[in-house]
Amino acid sequence: MAEKNNNPGQPPRVLITATEKLLRPLVNLMLSFQITYPQLNSMLKSIYVDVAEKDFQVTGRRQSDSRINLLTGIHRKDVKRLRSEKKTEQTTPANISAGAEIIAQWMGTKEFLDEDGKPRSLALKKNTNKNLCFDDLVEKVCKQDIRPRVILDEWLRLDIAHIENEQVILNTGAFTPVEGFEEKVFFFSKNTQDHIQASSHNLMGQKPAYFDRSVYYDNLSEDSVRELAKLAESLGMQALTEMNKRALAMQTADKNQQDTNFRMNFGIFNFNRRTDTKNGNLDPVED
Repeated sequence: MAEKNNNPGQPPRVLITATEKLLRPLVNLMLSFQITYPQLNSMLKSIYVDVAEKDFQVTGRRQSDSRINLLTGIHRKDVKRLRSEKKTEQTTPANISAGAEIIAQWMGTKEFLDEDGKPRSLALKKNTNKNLCFDDLVEKVCKQDIRPRVILDEWLRLDIAHIENEQVILNTGAFTPVEGFEEKVFFFSKNTQDHIQASSHNLMGQKPAYFDRSVYYDNLSEDSVRELAKLAESLGMQALTEMNKRALAMQTADKNQQDTNFRMNFGIFNFNRRTDTKNGNLDPVED
């Protein structure tokens, strides 16, 4: 159930203010890539209609154009047109899906970890010493669907891995690529969407609540922020690595279960900026 609104005729002013803050960096991003207000307005209309139709139904009753018009404020003609348009299903690109699973295996499967529990370097090519090679890792996930060299070339391009002394080495923090715009956009939308959904779930008082916490300080020196950024990366990677190991083991065990249609997303972020600016976009502190 949603939290009680003391003024049912009006949305909470504090939520409107929070939404404005949420939209500001998004608008900044869209303007940086020439996404104009008319384009955003068109997207919002379609999304408003789609959400109203799917998420605000009255049990046992067909959702009508009139009710969606009442819920959203969008003209009935636009509602009817948008409801009749076919929606394109968004799927995970094959290269991202396969790549993420391969990385998960590399960071979470015992045979691919060294004595310290970190991803071991893998031989570039199969050899007579029977040491694990990169092909063994890829074939564990993709079978014969994708050639290992295709995966490796893409990872080298995206700076996910590098080759040293005929060994393939996974770069630190490779849960998301350093390079590759389309890949970064995919993870941006996936992670930000899930974070907003978790926070919205909590704001509406739905139970059980999702874990959603942060640590923030406003009066730090640049050196302190730089040191804390390194600590955040170190602790964050530890948490992500442990979560990956456990989730991978549980997903493998759950293959014998009948209902395996649930998903989870656990993420960590770090942000810093000078506090004496109103709306300026200063670059984060560099190492």
